[in-house]
Amino acid sequence: MENYELLKEREMNRDFLKIFCEFKEVSLRYDPQHRAIWCYYNPRIRPCFSATMLRELRQVQQGIIDYFAAKDKDEEPLIRYQILHSQIPGIFNLGGDLALFSQLIRQKNRSLLHDYAKRCIDVCYLNSINLNLPITTISLVEGSALGGGFESALSSNILIATEDAEMGFPEIRFNLFPGMGAYSLLARHLGMRTAEQIITSGETYSARRLHEMGIVHRLAKPGQGIECVEDFMRKHSLLGNGFRALQQVRQYYNGMNYRELEVIVELWVDAAMRLEEKDLRLIDRLVKAQSTKMAAMKEQPLKRTKQDRRFVTGRAAFPLTDRNGEIVLVDRRVNPDRRLYN
Repeated sequence: MENYELLKEREMNRDFLKIFCEFKEVSLRYDPQHRAIWCYYNPRIRPCFSATMLRELRQVQQGIIDYFAAKDKDEEPLIRYQILHSQIPGIFNLGGDLALFSQLIRQKNRSLLHDYAKRCIDVCYLNSINLNLPITTISLVEGSALGGGFESALSSNILIATEDAEMGFPEIRFNLFPGMGAYSLLARHLGMRTAEQIITSGETYSARRLHEMGIVHRLAKPGQGIECVEDFMRKHSLLGNGFRALQQVRQYYNGMNYRELEVIVELWVDAAMRLEEKDLRLIDRLVKAQSTKMAAMKEQPLKRTKQDRRFVTGRAAFPLTDRNGEIVLVDRRVNPDRRLYN
């Protein structure tokens, strides 16, 4: 009987399990206590949004959408929250693939540059409207979130950052602007004037300053970001129905407009194609600096997720398949050795 129930449950949740594919630049973890999917940026070459990462992020989003579409409408969903985080120490994400930008601009390949930008706004838009589902999207920034990385963090319903985090839009320094949602997101938060000040300054802002401005919703002590997110989910879930209804009201009143993002992307591509060689050389230097920083980071171990801190070697992301072929959604061991924690 127990095996029958297990098989039945697995059959019911097969669409849920499909979300957890083996990705190259994204790692996933499921937190059953809070019904949350943690989605970690885990880039291979530079801490930016490669075409591979964008494709995988969109695949995760579609997997969650498909799960909700397939489940019985009266069934309690297994997902209430989706969190964006990073496994690279000190870096959330440094934004667009500048090496690709430089290459395509020199080749005058407007079509591929536009295709890349379109992929960015597709992911950003869906995250901002919480996939049109009764879930809440959260970004947890620990370290640097620049350019598209900042746009990614802003696109979530809730932005949580540690006090030592920093965010900004450096694009103006190489004669461009952030075109994948920055203006739309900031202007809705702060108004057009302040949005333009942030974008045109090229400055990097501390998480504390952004919290004072109302962009960061919660500040956490360094090293306590995950605990802050969990505390938010715990309190939010107690009044989840009311909060999610208010979330819908906010989106109806002042929500993101996809057509607006499309038009801005066109303007961004036009501006990018007008960049001169001196601007592209600066982009090249930034790419080199990112590569150097990433090489240094590779000397350090990846930040372990809350669950896989208990694994000394090897990659661990849930669900797993054990030696008997059973699906493991969470770490089933009791009394994990806390001495193994980072």
